[in-house]
Amino acid sequence: MAIATKHAGTKLTSTINVTPMVDVMLVLLIIFMVITPLLRPGVRVAMATASNPSEMSDAGKPDAIVVSGGRDGTIFLGTEIVTGEVLTQKVRDQLTNRTSRTVYVRADMRAKYNVVAGAVDDVRSAGVDQLGLLTEQRSLPPRGSKERYRQNEL
Repeated sequence: MAIATKHAGTKLTSTINVTPMVDVMLVLLIIFMVITPLLRPGVRVAMATASNPSEMSDAGKPDAIVVSGGRDGTIFLGTEIVTGEVLTQKVRDQLTNRTSRTVYVRADMRAKYNVVAGAVDDVRSAGVDQLGLLTEQRSLPPRGSKERYRQNEL
């Protein structure tokens, strides 16, 4: 009968050290958590606030058609600056071969009314079935505060 003997000179470790990999993954997770909210499609505008806005979850989809109006009077289709006639033609081109003919309008709260109304008219003349006006949820002061009652009286 043979007896297995252990050689004193060989030290093999067969475990995997995953600590460095976990550290790298946590750093990447934190970086993505910080950057993801900043990656909004389209142009940044300070949208008007509303007390009871309707949920328009389709506006956040990558294939949604979003027209934005800046405070300086510029109109954007996605991230491209457009004028009235060009806006109508480009929206008409994007609506071909689509089942949903909805366009969303995001306007800066300090934009001039005639600029936004002109963009809405141009979008409507492209053959849009539905038009969504995007706003942000207004935050109300805490219950019981006098500011809340003053705001509701306006």
